[in-house]
Amino acid sequence: MGDASKSLFMSGFFKELQRRKVYRVAAAYIIAVGFIIQLGSAVFPAWDLPNWTLRLVVVLLLAGFPIALILAWAYDVTPQGIRATPTTSAPGAHRRRNLIMLIVTGVVVSAAAGFFLLPRASARKIDKSIAVLPFENLSDEKENAYFADGMQDDIMTNLSKIGDLKVISRTSVTSYRGTGARNAREIGKTLGVATLLEGSVRRIGNRVRVNVQLINADTDEHIWAEDYDRDLTDVFAIQTDLAQKIVSTLRAKLSPSEKARLDRRPTENPDAYLLFIQAEQYANGPNMFSDDSRKAEQLLEQAIKLDPNFAAAFACLSTVESWAYHTFDPTPARRERARVAADQALRLQPDLPEGHLALGFCYYYGDRDYGRALAEFEIAKRGLPNEAQAFMAIGAIQRRQGKWSESTTNFEKSVALDPKNVGSLYNLGFSYLAQGNFETADKIFDRALAASPESFSARALKGVVAIFWKGDVQAAENQLSLAPARDAGGLVTSTKAWVLILGRKFSEALQEIQQFPREILDTHSGRRPKAFFEGLIYHYTGDEAKAQTAFERARVVTEQLVRESPGDAPLHALLGEILAALGQKEAAISEGKRATELLPESQDAYDGPQITLALASIYACTGENDKALPLLDHLLQTPNGITVPLLKLDPVWDPLRKDPRFQALIDKYTTKG
Repeated sequence: MGDASKSLFMSGFFKELQRRKVYRVAAAYIIAVGFIIQLGSAVFPAWDLPNWTLRLVVVLLLAGFPIALILAWAYDVTPQGIRATPTTSAPGAHRRRNLIMLIVTGVVVSAAAGFFLLPRASARKIDKSIAVLPFENLSDEKENAYFADGMQDDIMTNLSKIGDLKVISRTSVTSYRGTGARNAREIGKTLGVATLLEGSVRRIGNRVRVNVQLINADTDEHIWAEDYDRDLTDVFAIQTDLAQKIVSTLRAKLSPSEKARLDRRPTENPDAYLLFIQAEQYANGPNMFSDDSRKAEQLLEQAIKLDPNFAAAFACLSTVESWAYHTFDPTPARRERARVAADQALRLQPDLPEGHLALGFCYYYGDRDYGRALAEFEIAKRGLPNEAQAFMAIGAIQRRQGKWSESTTNFEKSVALDPKNVGSLYNLGFSYLAQGNFETADKIFDRALAASPESFSARALKGVVAIFWKGDVQAAENQLSLAPARDAGGLVTSTKAWVLILGRKFSEALQEIQQFPREILDTHSGRRPKAFFEGLIYHYTGDEAKAQTAFERARVVTEQLVRESPGDAPLHALLGEILAALGQKEAAISEGKRATELLPESQDAYDGPQITLALASIYACTGENDKALPLLDHLLQTPNGITVPLLKLDPVWDPLRKDPRFQALIDKYTTKG
């Protein structure tokens, strides 16, 4: 066929395409295919369908393109319905060539499209999110398990410093330790991440072997694996290399300052490093109270002795001291140790994010200086953008400032970064509870219970919701009956006794209290003498002689606690309640007022209302109804004040029940509710 004939043939072919409206069908088909593939890319993963299903759909759509062209060539849509397209008077050989040309064109277009579409359907973009699962300890010495945990922690910490990544915090991955075969897809879905890093560590003397694999959580396929066989002094190089490989794989951005932080060694002393990672296991444990706190403190002090320039160790020590001050030892000495350690960390390394986090806790827990604390936490958050603790601390301060909406947002972010951390879930649930959103609070505590089925606090808090929301004491008792019986500090005993008192089961409450071996119990409201509970129960049952004896013992213990912690508002409020029960009206009211001066609602919108509530109970006990009732009116409309069901149940308000204004309050807020 000559050039002129070829040109004539092609011209006839294109005219025939136009006459038979093939162009229109081809365009409509391409648009429809694009829409279907885009929809499938979004929907198939949400339905947990495997990758091959999307590839199959793409193949079928591509194969259908030549068929659609043939049908468009052969048929036309007319007002009378689908009819065969009239043929032209062209020779039969031309018509056959046109049809062959059409089929070839369709196949070529489909093949070219498949070349670009199939790889994209096979390898969807991986989200920039990761969870570092607990590493398996393969060392012959099983006591080296802390080293495997330390490697995992440090890799996680390095990654958490990269703002373009979402990194799940350590608490939420701890539950996957020693679980054997893991379902990557299920773990990824639970933690909200696209990739998982898992591995093993073997340490023999000063030699370390590390094997790691990066896994696509959506497909359970290995993306890459790495083996490292290095000296102990090279563990930081391993951690840095892994972080950079993960950043590259997930196509995350790494700023110069982030890269500098990754490259910096925390210490040049391997023995100090080993002590530090042992201490972190205690400092980051779920039960970091007196015993674990002391162990962490001792190990960190040893590490600092070996390397006085170990800034990260000073920061960790400061955080341990601040937490101890906040939870079980609010003494000036503890507070001072926390401040000294934080200051030293930042003197050694002014840009250390963990140092600013530690200093923030000093200002928050130690000084209640919310402005300075927030400033430090914001600095820490810039260097540790995936640190759930920073978001939780900011949320806690905003809650105390009465910024409930902003606080809840930060608590939600903390939970997103650490979804199985019961502490984060408790704080989020507490916020919803304080705001009267009982249904949401109950669901949050269900999540805490799912994350930690053995948690007493999760069951106790579900019981608290039942009481505050519906006055359902029996539901609270049922929850507590399922909780573990372990009670080192008294929280279990005091909570069970409180619920029994609300149910007016006084003999059972007394039995619960008297079986506790120590003289001071930890409660949700702080430390309280055992004798205080005994005095309350004897008073409620009408045995005033025993009540006065018990309250006198409680007074002696509480006055000693106040001398040790003179700035502790809950202790002053407790002393006021004890003095009121002993008939020392003026002294009782004075202590109650002192407590509200130390912690006014204007300074603390979260704990402040509870101090006001204690003052109201002192007024009720001392016959000052005119002062008690306005406070209750205020607290019934204040977040974290009191609810109508609790007001009805608690025997502490019995002295007010004959006052018609008390019932009027209940009626007023029952109607509003």
